[in-house]
Amino acid sequence: MARMDRAPRGAATEPAGDPDYHSRLLEIGGVLRDWHGPIVIVSHVDPDGDAFGSSLALKRALERLGKHVTLPLEPPSFLAFLAEDGELSPPLASLPERCLLVVLDVADRSRATGAPLVGADSLINIDHHGTNDHFGDLCLVEPDKAATALMVKDLLDTMGVSWTVEVATPCLTGMLTDTGNFRHGNTDRSVLEAAGALIDVGVPYAELTDRLQWRHPDYFKMLGEVMGTVAFHLDGRLVTARLTRAMRERIGESDDDSDDFVGLIRYAEGTLVAVLLKERDGGVKLSVRSRGGVSAQAICRELGGGGHVAAAGATVHGNMDEAMRQLTDATRHELERWGAAANA
Repeated sequence: MARMDRAPRGAATEPAGDPDYHSRLLEIGGVLRDWHGPIVIVSHVDPDGDAFGSSLALKRALERLGKHVTLPLEPPSFLAFLAEDGELSPPLASLPERCLLVVLDVADRSRATGAPLVGADSLINIDHHGTNDHFGDLCLVEPDKAATALMVKDLLDTMGVSWTVEVATPCLTGMLTDTGNFRHGNTDRSVLEAAGALIDVGVPYAELTDRLQWRHPDYFKMLGEVMGTVAFHLDGRLVTARLTRAMRERIGESDDDSDDFVGLIRYAEGTLVAVLLKERDGGVKLSVRSRGGVSAQAICRELGGGGHVAAAGATVHGNMDEAMRQLTDATRHELERWGAAANA
């Protein structure tokens, strides 16, 4: 069998996590248990399975403790089945009085959505992105964790909350989606054991994983158009695909989960970086994936974004051609660093 790519010496890695992880879980859990006012949970724009799953799991668990919890979050259509009618609220223009604000899976406060991050009596920040700047009154950032949903599970276990299928299902969803159904490099023993514990609660694992793959019929028409734009650059080490406004005009505005599209092209043989360029008003959103120690995070940080080493994102102002130029330059810089580290 051919040797799998390994990270070269000196390759970019996630920063080390919090050495006081357990004690911080206890501290945050104590605040949540003792809070008698309203609680608002928010996450990031364009919420993915981890953002939505971790938020919904925490909301349901806190409500079992008698807390009044508001979740102003709109999930993509393929995740909407997780929520019951009335569980989600519209965006809040302001926070209620005596409010505790919990921010989940948000590396950069500017990407938080659903409510303003000012006006809370206290703010708790829980996240697994290494680029998180540790905002908030209580902050727990653990890049070694595969998903924020895994951190929420640890938190609820620390608090002694009894698990139900209703709480466990969105929590497991967060772990599944952020590990690519346990295929990505962030999959380790801890997330597999946590998933096993949630399945033991009674989550119908096969049914859930199947349901998470459902997409609107127009999604497949869009997929065909996007795959028709696949191109290779930088001696085949960079693969890209494009999703344009013109495609949306032809096919419609049905959900087009970019993780699916970029997840497909990342398997092109010989590539180290895969990128979906998604045209939006005022700019182009980039979804970047990498392997072998090449840092998607470094590429996106050069472009004003961020994320994880293997999966990151950024938005480039300008048209597709300008976004492609900036992406190619940033990828070339990272590949040069990667090559230098490999030969060091």
